[in-house]
Amino acid sequence: MRDLASRLPSSPGFWRSPLRGPRFTSVLGLVLLVGVPVLFVTGLLSYAAYNPGLSPVNDKTPDKGILGFYLFSWPTDPTWLYRLTQGVHVTLGLALIPVLLAKLWSVVPRLFTLPPVRSLAHALERISLLLLVGGALFEFVTGVLNVQLDYVFPGSFYPLHFYGAWVFFAAFLAHAALKTPAAVRNVRGMRDARRRHPDAADQTAGQAADRTVDQAADQTPDQAADDLVAPAPDAPTVSRRGALWAVGGGSLLLLATGAGRSFDGPLRSTALLAPHGGAEPGGGPNGFQINKTAAYAGIDPAETGEEAWRLVVVGRTGTVRLARADLLRMRQHGAALPIACVEGWSTSDQAWRGVRLRDLAALVGFDGDPPDVFVESLQRAGSFRHGALRANQVADPRSLLALSVNGGTLSPDHGYPARIIVPAAPGVLNTKWVARMTFGGLE
Repeated sequence: MRDLASRLPSSPGFWRSPLRGPRFTSVLGLVLLVGVPVLFVTGLLSYAAYNPGLSPVNDKTPDKGILGFYLFSWPTDPTWLYRLTQGVHVTLGLALIPVLLAKLWSVVPRLFTLPPVRSLAHALERISLLLLVGGALFEFVTGVLNVQLDYVFPGSFYPLHFYGAWVFFAAFLAHAALKTPAAVRNVRGMRDARRRHPDAADQTAGQAADRTVDQAADQTPDQAADDLVAPAPDAPTVSRRGALWAVGGGSLLLLATGAGRSFDGPLRSTALLAPHGGAEPGGGPNGFQINKTAAYAGIDPAETGEEAWRLVVVGRTGTVRLARADLLRMRQHGAALPIACVEGWSTSDQAWRGVRLRDLAALVGFDGDPPDVFVESLQRAGSFRHGALRANQVADPRSLLALSVNGGTLSPDHGYPARIIVPAAPGVLNTKWVARMTFGGLE
């Protein structure tokens, strides 16, 4: 029985890696201590950018309650705001995956320690740890799947990721409050140990040199009781320093193969792991990225023809129906704006041209400050076939019902016969294949 017990994960002798220890874990933890709050804040900003308090069609988490305390009207300046915040959110999330996995690997023995609960304080710590590990895996897995456009969730991505983020971050804060002081002490101890043993620290080519530094760094009063250090470790095949370099290298690789879709030029071709949304649409004025083609969205070409399509504009003074030729006869304006999507990709500024939204509002009785607008697409299915824009977005002179881009007519995949383009708005609110606009219909 004693021999069997020694082979169970609850036995300290089961875990033999010489890499585990408070120093290794602390370095990874401090990296996550910086990175995770950035992910959380940029994620909240992404949610605010959808203006969920404006209209039920924009709100994918209607039961959020007090969790929406921070929401605010999303601005239109700077025009690259959402491109930046969501690009950071997705790119940093991908880059932190090796750090997270290494951190979880380093502390896995603690999940099997016996007795499972030693005190009330220990029980609370264990609960926070389970929520932290489960929340981290859930958030990163669902985030990666969403980035890759693999919608295999048991429900909508938006509420799952939103509520999961709050659970994960609450557990993260509790864990950080408990562990950060010790992590800082451990890192300082490692630095001091290397100062005391400069010869060993400099001999990076030899495993023995690193083991000397590790042994010196690990001889602290709290080290002896630490349950991460293997009592009978196997012979090392890599130093802890080398393992940290490998984790850092993995993060840099994911950064290099994920960040390119937020930049222009040759870097875009390096984004091997970033979402592509299908094949690039080719060259010409419409040769920039899309997520959904007209065929995927179920757009019938017969509905978008010159004879069939009419834009219905509803407002204070009634309803106006406009053919595309009518829109082209109205005063045309231009705006250089990017498109940025929740999956983390974005385009450079494209030269859009069309009718200002505020001019369309004036057609139906809103000559002064324009109101909010509810926009409906020819698309018959999908979360954002309808969308609402705030009054400040409608009023911005760069907000257009675009009819052309980069000097050419919109292609079907880019929203022909007309699409919305608004500065700093998430891509899904730049509705394509617009069929109806209701100004002031959200009150």
